[in-house]
Amino acid sequence: MKEQLMNMLEERENEMIEIRRYLHENPELSFKEEKTAAYIAEFYEGKDVEVVTDAGNGHGIVVTIKGGKPGKTVALRADFDALPIKEELDVPFKSKNEGIMHACGHDAHTAYLLVLADCLIQLKDKIHGTVKIIHQHAEEVPPGGAKSIVEAGFLDDVNAIFGIHVLPMAPAGTVGYHSGYSFNGRAYFKLRLQASGGHGSSPHKANDAIVAGSYFVTTVQTIVSRRVDPLNAGVVTIGSFDGKGSFNVIKDSIEIEGDIRYSNNETRDIMEKEIHRIVKGTEELFGVTCELTYEPDYPPLYNDPELTSFVADTLKEVEDKDIKEITEFPKMSPSDDFAYFLEKVPGSYFYIGCTPKGVKEPYFNHHPKFDIDEDAILVAAKSVGYVVSNYLEKDESRD
Repeated sequence: MKEQLMNMLEERENEMIEIRRYLHENPELSFKEEKTAAYIAEFYEGKDVEVVTDAGNGHGIVVTIKGGKPGKTVALRADFDALPIKEELDVPFKSKNEGIMHACGHDAHTAYLLVLADCLIQLKDKIHGTVKIIHQHAEEVPPGGAKSIVEAGFLDDVNAIFGIHVLPMAPAGTVGYHSGYSFNGRAYFKLRLQASGGHGSSPHKANDAIVAGSYFVTTVQTIVSRRVDPLNAGVVTIGSFDGKGSFNVIKDSIEIEGDIRYSNNETRDIMEKEIHRIVKGTEELFGVTCELTYEPDYPPLYNDPELTSFVADTLKEVEDKDIKEITEFPKMSPSDDFAYFLEKVPGSYFYIGCTPKGVKEPYFNHHPKFDIDEDAILVAAKSVGYVVSNYLEKDESRD
């Protein structure tokens, strides 16, 4: 079946590219992907599969391909939302929606998975087990779409899940993998600090919110330098300090917003505990009142070591002209709500090199000039095709 599947994918490479370009021209923001979801659902019309639309807390779509032979259930995921970025890339299929861009490669993710899914549907009688195709909405904006899809029970019968992300860290033909904790988790916080204002000439009659807030900003940096294990990653970013007022008036209240990143659950717990402790200390030290909103969103992404080795071994063994190198990638600092799927079932999230040809210093994901080598789309389809085929063929429950 694998040889037939690969031939089918090769024959439909141009179709994948066309789909990617259509999606790139017509991007939609997280939780607002009505037309994109309709386009995906229309692709499956008339096909012998079960399709659920509006899955989760938005426009997610789950397609179930039941094979002709018994076996395990494996899920494949691709996200399809875009970003609020004004595109600066000069291509014929440039975004038609002002201020919105597929700057993270989700258009390529969706294009490869649509065609791969269709090929698997045509070969379903030869499939041992079931393949669930998850077209996920709203990866870019918390709470994201993945968590709600898990909570709705779509993964309850799934044995393993796989997904990919295009990254311009290597040329097309390169597939990267990383075992264990691979992407950081993150949290958002907002601190509203209430003091008592006054005249700039009489600081002793007031209580300065800016001074107290400045203390908080500098002190939270010690969480990483003095509370987090140096072998683990932790980041505290203050993204907003809203304390604008008059130059001669002591400010009575401010708002601070920040971003927390952590490489594993242990670091997550330490950082959350320390943020709360520092807030209480700020209240005591400066005699102010603090209102803290702390919202963990995406957890650290943990790739199952056994299944990640399986992915790497599978792709190293194939002799395919389009898959040229399998290499270990480093742990990375971004976050991805695929982590929620991996909390529910074991799986692996691996990477497809997509550096544009002839480019030495490519623009990374989320940049207004982000671009991909479209050869990477076929590499993604083939890589995931090999992985899902091998996984189901090696199902020990059939022995």
